[in-house]
Amino acid sequence: MPELPEVEVCRLGISGHIIGEKVSKVIVRNNKLRWPVPDEVKSLVGYKVLAVDRRSKYLLIRFDSGTLLLHLGMSGTIRVICEDTPVAKHDHFDLVFANKKVLRLNDPRRFGAVLWFADHVDERGLLTKLGPEPLSDEFYPGYLFAKAKNRKVPIKTFLMNNQIVVGVGNIYANETLFQAGILPTVLAGDINEERLNKLTEVIKLVLTAAIAQGGTTLKDFTQVDGRPGYFAQSLLVYGRAGQKCLKCKTKLEEIRQSNRSSVFCPKCQS
Repeated sequence: MPELPEVEVCRLGISGHIIGEKVSKVIVRNNKLRWPVPDEVKSLVGYKVLAVDRRSKYLLIRFDSGTLLLHLGMSGTIRVICEDTPVAKHDHFDLVFANKKVLRLNDPRRFGAVLWFADHVDERGLLTKLGPEPLSDEFYPGYLFAKAKNRKVPIKTFLMNNQIVVGVGNIYANETLFQAGILPTVLAGDINEERLNKLTEVIKLVLTAAIAQGGTTLKDFTQVDGRPGYFAQSLLVYGRAGQKCLKCKTKLEEIRQSNRSSVFCPKCQS
């Protein structure tokens, strides 16, 4: 699944192509995504894109009349292409612009979403319960410690709870816990404030680096212009179970937590 850095890279990639452009046509080839695509999206014809924002892993395309929400799901991709580009399998949704460019959503598994928030009102409540953005000032030293107090859940599970903080998915939870020296199985409420503050700092650094380097290369994700991300070259533990730790040469171990892979170094993490 594309994680926060990949979605942010996508936002940056499409913004320059569509901000200020007028929608000339809306094409829905498959209405049955994670939720049915609402008919209201067709009312966008004639409106200009004012901004492209991101909240957690949701892309938010702003118009005068409301907000178009796009979600990539497990395997979705978004491209900005020429209007005459042939339609491929799983190309479910197009925003066609007056400049002959098309914003196209391809989603083989159909876990993605295209939704419309009239007057920018999130009636579904998809965004209202989300925790702070990890790169914002709302994610500050002391925040995790306050939230973790008396919590009897593993720290990795805690980090991946979007009501605590958004965007720390499986890959980056593995990476940040390794760099902070914390085992993924330690209970969140048992970690002292100093270590959680260090974890906060590491999360910011790792996500910032991932965005700068173009997002993690996954088989189901490439950048908006078709180039793969490059941060996968820098992953220290994720996908490296059984290999030597790059810091201490100890064999990396792997366990399952909430049906997700957790890879860690038994020596560097405690």
